Amino acid sequence: MRQILCAAITVYIVVLFARAVLSWFPVRPGTGLAQVSMLLRDLTEPVLAPLRRVIPPAGMFDLSFLVLTMGLFILRAAICP
Repeated sequence: MRQILCAAITVYIVVLFARAVLSWFPVRPGTGLAQVSMLLRDLTEPVLAPLRRVIPPAGMFDLSFLVLTMGLFILRAAICP
């Protein structure tokens, strides 16, 4: 059970970073990259949206992403061997 949870946390961290990297590039609607971007947004937004309501942005930086990523790294370090 612990290994599955560790793997899920690791995959979610990768998904978060993929969304962050993809946000740096313009994505045209209707392309395959737009579908990937929408999938990544659909996977991460349910967790990031509540954090955004609590954590205000610092200029153009989304601190909710940083808080979530750091929280997942701490959780992974505590759970995974």
